[in-house]
Amino acid sequence: MNIVDRLKILFRKGGVKVGMVKQLNKITDDERIAISQSEYDRIDKNLKFYQNKFPKVEFVNSNGVKKHRPFYGSELDKKACERLASILFNEQCEVTSKDATANTFLVDVLQKNHFNQIFEEKLETAIALGGVAARPYVDEQNNIRIAWAYADQFYPLRNNTDRISEAAFVSKTIRTENDQLIYYTLLEFHEWTSPTSYKITNELYRSEHSDSVGMQVALDILYPEMQEEVEFDNIVKTPVFAYMKTPGANNKNLESPLGLGLADRALVQMKTINQIYDQFYREIKLGKRKIGIPEEFLRSEINYNADNSISEGMPMIFDADQDVYVKLRGDSANSGIQNLTADIRASQYHDSLDILLRSFEDHVGFSAGTFSLSSTGSIATATEVVSNNSKTYQTRSSYLTQVEGFIKDLCKAILQIASIGELFSDGKARYSGDIDAEIESHFDDGVFVDKDKQKDEERQDMVAGVMPKIQYLMRNYGLSEQEAKQWQEQILAETPEYSKNAQAEEPEEVE
Repeated sequence: MNIVDRLKILFRKGGVKVGMVKQLNKITDDERIAISQSEYDRIDKNLKFYQNKFPKVEFVNSNGVKKHRPFYGSELDKKACERLASILFNEQCEVTSKDATANTFLVDVLQKNHFNQIFEEKLETAIALGGVAARPYVDEQNNIRIAWAYADQFYPLRNNTDRISEAAFVSKTIRTENDQLIYYTLLEFHEWTSPTSYKITNELYRSEHSDSVGMQVALDILYPEMQEEVEFDNIVKTPVFAYMKTPGANNKNLESPLGLGLADRALVQMKTINQIYDQFYREIKLGKRKIGIPEEFLRSEINYNADNSISEGMPMIFDADQDVYVKLRGDSANSGIQNLTADIRASQYHDSLDILLRSFEDHVGFSAGTFSLSSTGSIATATEVVSNNSKTYQTRSSYLTQVEGFIKDLCKAILQIASIGELFSDGKARYSGDIDAEIESHFDDGVFVDKDKQKDEERQDMVAGVMPKIQYLMRNYGLSEQEAKQWQEQILAETPEYSKNAQAEEPEEVE
């Protein structure tokens, strides 16, 4: 940091004291944020479950001394979110538009941003925390990129009955200044100043403490090329960001537009499962084999010298790497060698976990046996779970409704950004087609559909004349319409009857 920036910060510190410079303790202290801090405290709790980060366990050992040890969580939240995200969205998903110009442009942008690979990961965190947001922007090379925001980085300003129309995005940076950690917070506000005017405001805050946003400082300290305010008149039709919340009502705060994380839906079950898992791990660690040896077995050898004097030889000791044997003293040593190993209550822990896992499955919307042990004593596969119970499929359908809406909003935001020439260094828009082009998302249902059975059934429909051959080839062999037509022409050309008829219909050459 140069001397000019240091002077600016000193003057701003004085301005804070007299109320001339804005200062925030929490982001929700800003009057434009229309949501309580308790919602983000809840999201922070969900994040700890997802990251499997818990405080250390305090206990009193056998000597009456207070000790601390790590808490061994089950990582159930991470596993459940990962599994649900994998059956919701994968690389086989196709995002298309019936508008040819929009389709070509969107496919190119999404591929360059590796959307299919990245979105599955972001969807996993959305399930864990209750939502995810994304916004397109133009980088220094005039490419359209997608910036992602986790649930704790997205703050609604105003929401309509169906979706959030104004919001603030938060990004944090940590720098070392004069051997001290300084915490910077960038707030990017998206607001409608009128039905046709859309404004983006950037504000930078600086703090010497990690738990405080701090005072507002000049943007050029970190972002010399960034403008403080940009307003679009009669250009933007919808917000240039997209937000996806998890399905279902937020029963923690009925006024909140934010969704619930997985831990919110089964908090008691998840806490208890983690406690049982931690106790079982601890029991295994403490239940290792122990054998008690009377202390007299380990006494030193007694040697009689030539003058009848007594001298002690080397004492008998355990192997340096041995931790099985324990010395016994007093009355306990009179019983000789004793097995002190405690039995591990594996069956009790197993049964308790199984009951709680079934309750967890029910609360978060998974089919029975997804995580708990099946009747065969093994974990059921995803296909077995769906064939036995449709609950996972119903949960997936609810999530896909939200996912599909999010993808449509994101694609419209991309088209809007691409149509604004002022955002590009050369002043030329990259898209001039219809911003409201219809967007379609095609999800792969492979987990829930028996592909071989589906192919047999559709083959019968084709033979019966109910399904066209071209559609059958496209659905079961992953062909485009053009490729399917080429296949059909080649099949007909290789058919003997067709070849004879074709030759018969050829006119004779006139000499």
